[in-house]
Amino acid sequence: MLPNRMNLTKQTEEHLKKLKQFTGISPNVSARIAFFRSIESGFKCANTATVKLDGALVLDKVTWLGETQLVTELMMKMHYPNLQGRELMAAWAAHVEDGIAAIRNHKSLSNLSYKL
Repeated sequence: MLPNRMNLTKQTEEHLKKLKQFTGISPNVSARIAFFRSIESGFKCANTATVKLDGALVLDKVTWLGETQLVTELMMKMHYPNLQGRELMAAWAAHVEDGIAAIRNHKSLSNLSYKL
């Protein structure tokens, strides 16, 4: 399972904060949306060792995942059955980064807040 305290990369955190400025959606909720968008796209984290979790926003698992905690952890275990702890967190962070990139590149962020 995912560790109780989790963080992301600094770059992903910056994108989540910018997205909050545009939409008003908090970073933890945006991270949930980005994660599931990444899962839907078929993204697969190839090497968790290359994911550098250097972000300053360290939140507990319940805050990051909210009501999606069980589903998120099940999806992670289904996609990465051999990973645990920090490696699993790195894979989760890679999915959030992949998903937030897709959201960030969306043509109209002003319309995105209505779609979320």
